[in-house]
Amino acid sequence: MDEHIKIVATNRKATHDYAILDRFEAGIALFGSEIKSIRAGQVNLKEGYISIEGKQAWLLNVHISPYNPASSANHDPLRKKRLLLHRKEILRLMEAQQIKGLAIIPLKIYLKRGLAKAEIGLGRGLKKYDKRQVIAKRDAEREMRRAFAGRG
Repeated sequence: MDEHIKIVATNRKATHDYAILDRFEAGIALFGSEIKSIRAGQVNLKEGYISIEGKQAWLLNVHISPYNPASSANHDPLRKKRLLLHRKEILRLMEAQQIKGLAIIPLKIYLKRGLAKAEIGLGRGLKKYDKRQVIAKRDAEREMRRAFAGRG
């Protein structure tokens, strides 16, 4: 990959609570103090989600901390941010939002060529027993790797 990408925040809870079916890259429309906070890594995606209203995609409940040097011109930390997507992608997400059990969630926020981007995922909620199966499979694979590593 020749492009320089700096991952600022990841939503680890998303991959634990959802089976990610599809991923999209979206630009984020931000204020100046917001991009400065993102560059400083002051972002929390844990409770974030995406809503499609009209023909716009919005990033909601993502906390971008206020940027201290911009004290008078600061932003609201939980302000809803517009996602920049192609019309076809927005229509596809709108259709998915209608289906019960599918959620649109932010997976990562990163800087790509100096611009803030969000990786958003279309996910189906996992049940508790699904999560247990995933954990058991991961543990079994880890044990197998340990066994093979011990032989060499």
